[in-house]
Amino acid sequence: QMQLVESGGGSVQPGGSLRLSCIASGFSLDHYAIGWFRRAPGKEREGVSSISAITGGNTDYANSVKGRFTASRDNAKNTVYLQMNSLKPEDTAVYFCAAAYGSSWYWQPPSIVDESIYDYWGKGALVTVSS
Repeated sequence: QMQLVESGGGSVQPGGSLRLSCIASGFSLDHYAIGWFRRAPGKEREGVSSISAITGGNTDYANSVKGRFTASRDNAKNTVYLQMNSLKPEDTAVYFCAAAYGSSWYWQPPSIVDESIYDYWGKGALVTVSS
């Protein structure tokens, strides 16, 4: 069964850091680009970041997280990461990873606006930023 599972969520004080992991099971992430999304309480889901398929791939970020969040991947571990630094209360949300298949995304990070390009979704990990 093909699955994406997020881990690493939790509670942190403002200014703190967390690292989310997105682990694939049942398939290889070698040919999949990954997008990170979040849904804050009472809000629509929004794109946060994306990374192209190759190890050391190219990345894209929403303006709200640029300079604070970093996406990376280790294809040997079938895992993608989202390092989140300088967290703010408004970063509180359930974070999802999603996988997009295709040669279009080998070098180019996939859109974090068009959710229809993603083939698989994780169930999410809760991140709470509060003092």
